[in-house]
Formats: sequence, C-alpha cells, structure tokens
Amino acid sequence: MKKTALIGSVITFCAINAFGAINQELIQKAKNSGLQPIPSGKALAAYQLQKAKDTDLATGYNPKMTQAQIELGKKLYFDPRISSSNLISCNTCHNLALGGVDVVPVAIGEKWQPNPHHLNSPTVYNSVFNSVQFWDGRAFHLGDQAQGPIQNPVEMAATPKLVVEKITSIPAYVDEFKKAYGNKVKIDFKLIGDTIAMFEETLVTPSRYDDFLNGNPKALSKQEQEGLNTFIDKGCIACHNGINLGGTMQPFGIVKPYEFANVGDFKGDANGMVKVPTLRNIAETMPYFHNGQYWDVKDAIKEMGAIQLGITINDQEAKKIETFFQSLTGTKPTITYPVLAPVTDKTPKPIF
Repeated sequence: MKKTALIGSVITFCAINAFGAINQELIQKAKNSGLQPIPSGKALAAYQLQKAKDTDLATGYNPKMTQAQIELGKKLYFDPRISSSNLISCNTCHNLALGGVDVVPVAIGEKWQPNPHHLNSPTVYNSVFNSVQFWDGRAFHLGDQAQGPIQNPVEMAATPKLVVEKITSIPAYVDEFKKAYGNKVKIDFKLIGDTIAMFEETLVTPSRYDDFLNGNPKALSKQEQEGLNTFIDKGCIACHNGINLGGTMQPFGIVKPYEFANVGDFKGDANGMVKVPTLRNIAETMPYFHNGQYWDVKDAIKEMGAIQLGITINDQEAKKIETFFQSLTGTKPTITYPVLAPVTDKTPKPIF
C-alpha cells in the first residue's frame, strides 16, 4: 500500500515538473516571438517619464510626471466644458469604466454626430505603449492625439482659443496649472493637451499575462497557455507583439479584402497602413476592428486569420485564442472622479 502511494507521488511529482518545464518553454517562446510584459514599479515610472520627455510633452517645463501634473490632467480629461457644448469630455468616448472605450460601433460626438468615416473609438488604456496614435497613425504621441478630438467639429468641436479662454477663466484651474508648472506658466492649447496626455500615460493595466511573461508559470491556466501557444503558432504575433500586443502600423487586408471594408470610407494612411489595436483588455472593448463590425471576438479572430494570414482558424482554435485573451484583462488603476471647479461670469457660454 505504502509502495503504491510512493509510486503515485513520484508520478505526480514528475508530471508537475514536466508541466512546469513546458510552461517555462512557452514563456521563452513568447518572449522570442516579440511579446513583452508591462514594466513594473520604478521601471514603469521611468518608462512613462522618458516617454513624456521623448514626445516633447509640456515643452519648456521639464515634465516630471508629478502628482500635481497628473491630477490636473485627470480633471481636464473628465471635464466636458472643454467641448463647445459643455457636454463632451475625453471620457465620453474613452470611458474608463468601460475598458477605455464607448462600446458602440462608431464614435458619437457633438450634436449626436457619428464619426464621418465610421471609425470606432480605440481604448485609451495602455495607449502609452503605442508607437502611434489614431487609426491612421497620424500622431506619434498622446499630446498630439489629445488635441485632435477637441478641435474636431464632429467630436468636441472647440477651437484652441475657446479652450484656453474657458480654462483661464476658472481661477482654480489657473492655480492648479501654477502648482503643476510654476507661477510663470503660460496656459496654451498645447500645454492643456500635454497635461491630459500625462494622465493618460498612467492608465496602465498589468494582468496575469504579464506575471506569466515575468516567469510565473502558474499565472495562466492550462487552457490559457494552450491559447497563447495557438496565438503564436498561427502567426498572430506578426502584428500583435511588443508590450501592447499592437500599437504599430501594419498593412491591412493583405491576403483578401476585409468583409466589411465598405462600412465607412477609411482606407488607412497614404500607404494603406492601419494602426494595430492593442489586445489588452480586448474582452471589454467590443465591437472590434476600426469600424466596429464584430461583436464576438472569435469571429474577429477568424476574419483576421483569413485576411491577414491567409489561413483558416477553425472554431476550436478561435475559442482557444479567446480563452488566452481572458488573461489580458488587466487591473485598472483606481480613478476617483474629480470634483470640478465652477465656471465664472468670464467663462464662455456653451455653443449648441
């Protein structure tokens, strides 16, 4: 009896060791395929600060990603008065309670206008790890990106002059800019956009997937690991790689046209390149693709296999990859909705 138990224990021990070895092999395989974890602790803070400096945020003020700068950026991010109508904020389309998106196929802005190109709102979470911003990659950093929707007539529809007038008419905002950048600060449109960007840089969501890449073989279930392995073997990592599993410009519809290419007129940049969406938190950011035509991620997976890789991904394989995607749902930073200072008699009135 004791001998049988001993043999059973040895077999179990060997099985665990073998599975652990396989896990370590998959971790290395993932890293060799170009997948990277989100930096953590001081490394993440250094990355965010370097990104702010490299992308010329807060020109002339030596951005330090201080708490004062980040908190001011958060207030601006949530403030709908930046829009011409006082109704649309950054959070309207990039809702931090909804995975950083608006969960509709096409972004809706001022006067309930849909995006004229039928473009879907990308998530703001982890956007600091993107190489480019916007679906056509026309912005290289979050400061430029933040300025775009504010001025867009079908998004927030506010001119730079109007935004500066609104912000500088509110004494509490003026005081907070001085606290963040010094008493001699000049509040202009670029600085407002850059300050929003500094808050956005903090919207990082590490997940169990990152723990796995960092060497914890138990962070992912056996089924999730099978999905990761399928994801790599099918070639999805050709575009979905790096820290963000996306965020670079890639050609779209390489093998055959996208099924819903006629929904909207978006064709990518001048070279037909499209920004690869991040897969982080993808279980929360439906609908998928630039024009939001897929609600079931398994259908999106199969379509990508067909049009990008020229392969058939069957239902079972798509389900495995979907299971892996669950591990990409990260821990969101705690965001306390800010209390915004009231307007004054000098604040420009809303325009409808």
